Amino acid sequence: MPSLPSKTIETFPNPNPERDYRVHIEVPEFTCLCPLTGQPDFATITIDYIPDKRNLELKSLKLYMWSFRDEGAFHEAVTNRILGDLAGATKPRFMRLTAKWYVRGGIFTTVVAEHRKRGWKPAPRVELDAMEGGRSIRG
Repeated sequence: MPSLPSKTIETFPNPNPERDYRVHIEVPEFTCLCPLTGQPDFATITIDYIPDKRNLELKSLKLYMWSFRDEGAFHEAVTNRILGDLAGATKPRFMRLTAKWYVRGGIFTTVVAEHRKRGWKPAPRVELDAMEGGRSIRG
């Protein structure tokens, strides 16, 4: 039986809930329709999140993204809707959704939306110097 688009977002238990780690997902073939003209809009959707208790199941994410193919939506609205749906399903510590819309009429659009769990604070960022031949190449 072939797959069909779906608005259902499935999750699975976080295998390492004791640790903050980033999950990076790229969806390079997202499509929806311009609500004014009905023409297709194309975007690369990037999802970065730090899971809490649940992770996104990728097959259901693919079918969820496919479900927008015949829907009219403004770039800002669909970006925020997807973030809301994904954050609602997973309840992550942090999630950032970046939608890079391909050119139409000479204009590129990028929409970035974020969700943060109330009270969650990221660990301090660790910067490591690049090493070349056992010595730092930093300057």
